[in-house]
Amino acid sequence: MTAATRTLATLRTGLFGTRTNTLVTAATLLLLSQILPPLFRWAVLDATFTGNAEACTRAGACWSFVAAKLRFILFAFYPPDLQWRPVLVILLLAAILTASAMPRFWGRPLLLAWPLTILACWLLMQGAFTSTPIPSNQWGSLPVTLFVWAVCFAAATPIAVLLALARRSTLGGLRTFSVLYIELMRGTPMVGILYVAMLILPMALPDGLSFDKMLRAIVMVTLFWAAYIAEVIRAGLQALPAGQTEAATALGLGFWRTQQLIVLPQAFRIVIPGLVNLAIGFLLATSLLAVIGIFDLLNAARASAADPQWLGFYNEAYIVVAVVYFAICFGASRYSRWLERRLAAGRRL
Repeated sequence: MTAATRTLATLRTGLFGTRTNTLVTAATLLLLSQILPPLFRWAVLDATFTGNAEACTRAGACWSFVAAKLRFILFAFYPPDLQWRPVLVILLLAAILTASAMPRFWGRPLLLAWPLTILACWLLMQGAFTSTPIPSNQWGSLPVTLFVWAVCFAAATPIAVLLALARRSTLGGLRTFSVLYIELMRGTPMVGILYVAMLILPMALPDGLSFDKMLRAIVMVTLFWAAYIAEVIRAGLQALPAGQTEAATALGLGFWRTQQLIVLPQAFRIVIPGLVNLAIGFLLATSLLAVIGIFDLLNAARASAADPQWLGFYNEAYIVVAVVYFAICFGASRYSRWLERRLAAGRRL
C-alpha cells in the first residue's frame, strides 16, 4: 500500500468511518458552504488591492490599507530609518529559537548563546551606538512580542524547575515557600502583575534607583510565568515511578546528579505537549502589555486602523495579526509532535 493510498484510507475512516463521523462531516461541509463563498467574495472579488482609502469600498477588503500600514503594524513607533534594528532582532530570536528546537544543538554552547542573544537584542532595540538612544515607549509590535515572550519563557523555565523540585522537597520550609509562591502567582491576574511592575515596584525601589518599564515588565512576567511552568514540570516529576530515583541512589548518584541525568530529562519528555500549550498561551497573553503602555503586535494593529487617513479598517489589520499568530502557534504545535516522536524513537532504541 502506497503512502497516498494510506492517506486516503485514513481520511475516509476519519470522515465517514462511523455514522457520527459522517454526520459531523456533513454538518461541517454545510457550515463551510455558508461561510466560504461570502468570505471569498469579500477577500478577493470585491477587494481593493491598490489606491488610497477613498478607493476602498466597504463591500470588500481593503488590502491597500495593509500595504500602506504594514510597517507600522510590524514595528509600531520605531524610527523608520532604524527599522533594520528590529528586523535584526526578529532574525536573532528566530535563530536562537530554531537552534533551541533542534536536539543536536542542546548543550552548554546553546546555554551561553541565550544571554548573549538577549543582550544583543536589547542593545539593538535601545539604539546602541547611535547618537540618540531609542526609549522603550517607541518599541512595539512584533519585535516586542517575540522578545518579551522568548526572554520571559526562557528565564522562567529554570526558576520553574527549582520551584517544582522545592514543592516536592522533604524540607518543610522550602516546600511551604514554593506552595505559597506558586498559588499566589497563579491566583493573581496577569494584569495585576503588570500593574505591580508599573506602579508598585518603582515605589519599592530606593530613591534614585529606577528601571525601564520594559525591564520591570519582563522581570514580573518572568516570575508570574514561572509559577505556571512549575506546575507543568511538577506533573512530569510526579509521573515518574519512584524506582527511578531509588535506582540512582543505589548507584551512588547525588541528588542534583540524579535530577540532571535521570529525573528531569524524563519529566520534560512527558510534559512537552503541556509546555508547548503553555508557551502558545503565553504568546497570546503578551497582548496584555498594552495596559502599561507597551505596544505589542495586536495593539499596534489596532492603532494602525485608528489612523484618520485609514479609519475603520480593523478587519484587515486583525487578519494580518491572526496570520502571524497562526504561523507561530501552528509551527509550535507541529514541532511539539515532531519532538515527541523523535524522543520516543530514541527511547525505544
